[in-house]
Amino acid sequence: MTQDPKEIEKELGEFLNKKFGGNVKIITPSVLPQQKQGSVKPTTKGKKNLLNFNIKPQELIAYLDQYVVKQSKAKSVLSTKICTHFNRIRHSQTSEEGVSKITGNIKSNILMLGPTGIGKTYLIKLIAKKIGVPFVKADATKFSETGYVGGDVEDLIRDLVKEANDDIELAECGIVYVDEIDKIAASPNVIGAQVSRTGVQRALLKPMEETDVDLKVPHDPVSMMQELEAYQRTGKRVRRSVNTSNILFILSGAFSGLSDVIRRRLSKQNIGFGSKLLKSQDENELLNKTKAEDLVDFGFESEFIGRVPVRCILEPLKEEDLFLILKMPNNPVILSKRLDFSAYGIKIVFTDDALKVLARRACKENTGARGLVSVIEDALLAFEETLPSQTVFNFTVTREVLEDPKPHLEDLISKKHPEKWQMLYEKAFLDYEHYISTYIKNNWKTFSLSNGFTLSEIRCNMVANYFCNTVMEIEDAINKIKQLHDSVKEIELEVLKSYNLNIVFEEDAIDFLIEQFIQHHATNEEILAQLYDKYYDGFNLIREKTGTNRFFISKNALIDHKTYLNDLIRKKIT
Repeated sequence: MTQDPKEIEKELGEFLNKKFGGNVKIITPSVLPQQKQGSVKPTTKGKKNLLNFNIKPQELIAYLDQYVVKQSKAKSVLSTKICTHFNRIRHSQTSEEGVSKITGNIKSNILMLGPTGIGKTYLIKLIAKKIGVPFVKADATKFSETGYVGGDVEDLIRDLVKEANDDIELAECGIVYVDEIDKIAASPNVIGAQVSRTGVQRALLKPMEETDVDLKVPHDPVSMMQELEAYQRTGKRVRRSVNTSNILFILSGAFSGLSDVIRRRLSKQNIGFGSKLLKSQDENELLNKTKAEDLVDFGFESEFIGRVPVRCILEPLKEEDLFLILKMPNNPVILSKRLDFSAYGIKIVFTDDALKVLARRACKENTGARGLVSVIEDALLAFEETLPSQTVFNFTVTREVLEDPKPHLEDLISKKHPEKWQMLYEKAFLDYEHYISTYIKNNWKTFSLSNGFTLSEIRCNMVANYFCNTVMEIEDAINKIKQLHDSVKEIELEVLKSYNLNIVFEEDAIDFLIEQFIQHHATNEEILAQLYDKYYDGFNLIREKTGTNRFFISKNALIDHKTYLNDLIRKKIT
């Protein structure tokens, strides 16, 4: 039941008095607006957001392939179920009024199982970014049953509203990701924590299915102040709540020890040598045979497992997988390190042999992809400390540099062999640029469709060059080239508007002008000025003599405008 604003003001005043000793007071208008109690009209912002949702599972898989190595089964399960979930929401929003809804809403909440450092959180963050819905992440260990010390699980829903910029309808279509969910399983060997663990499971039951979460938190001065301000502004006493029926819950954990539970179950079902053969199966093989009863034996309540109908098993990463992660253009490990050095004006490039060394070291860490970050930081710390104070503008990480860093660092800053280091960099850069260009060409259809921009071979090379010279993801580099392409089309419109001349740049001319933008930092105004100086008189003469007002300009015409105009005048006038 909604509290009277005067009671809220009184409680808030008492709280502030205790906290600040009367130094802080509430100033309220002498007359509050006298309006009838009502409710705020629901916004349609969130609804409009999902009305346009049309991503298909294979499109989402293709997107994830740009960022994540391996995990084909996980990509398939996640992409299919998440796309279906949001397309169902869109379908229900666009259905005709009067169409009956299915009784008993069933959500495809997902449980992800796999060792640490294999990209569970990264996958979900990528998906949330791609589909454009609010996303919140939390560790299960930070929550406890209401009444115990710790966070309330309903705080996740409130955080979702914050992520949606207070758009409740959009928040009602968000994603809640809870990591380390295996840590709230009740262990038969632990005494004392069981109440809290099972309490968190039970607290998650209703939000995972369907419930209304009140945005006002009892005894929270901030929420009370917000309610008081809302009443002063509108004169309405509103109970703001979030319905969780369309909020997708994704849970994940390493589930260390679950394989033993599965092995015991399978052993009981076999006789003779069957149970011995099970011991030869690795942990991932056993996890793929996970059943609900195994999760219950692990420590989860059956009602909790029933709320998570979709299970997704991720594969552990091997040394070659770690190498492929480092080779991926959009991998955040290498991009972050490039950004670190770029902040000091230093361009850094890695050879394949260096990446293999790093992958081998990370594999020994036994922490999955997380090990890549620590080994790279450790290997390059001395260079990152020293090079910014030197006049070094590029740096090549080779196998030799990683295996014996000290003499290579000394040689680099001594400037005794600058030609050697420059040649190393140029070769490594060209190899990297060729690799990126080939990668874009192999995926040009996907990139062209997702960005609405046709990538020719020349443009693939442009994107690769731009990507290698700046620090950004592939799609951002494609969007940059697309923006420059659009700038050329804007120049055509500006010429028509300012001089009433209809010029059309041919494709090779557009590519040539894009190169001018990139290599020489040319501006639209500079190109417009050159077009006027070099072509206006000739085009205007042809227009006066023949009435022709449409001119096609090729790359050769831009390079040698005199020959182009002479040939054009000869053809049109003589």
